[in-house]
Amino acid sequence: MIKEHDRVVLNTALQNEGLEAGDVGTVVHVYKDGEAYEVEFLTLDGHTAAVATLNASQVRPVTRRDLTHVRELRVA
Repeated sequence: MIKEHDRVVLNTALQNEGLEAGDVGTVVHVYKDGEAYEVEFLTLDGHTAAVATLNASQVRPVTRRDLTHVRELRVA
């Protein structure tokens, strides 16, 4: 089960926030036993890029086989 402060991977793009599938965020709040999550997405220098409320199906936990990848944020 995903809990607060866990890192998660976005499963689908969120065009309005400039986020793409594969972006990594941190859970800052869990709603209704994991039905939804408030997730903060940060740039690598620590600035908040977006905060989004996401359904459980829109994210997955980070696994030990995931690799960090860098891309430039495009703001909508």
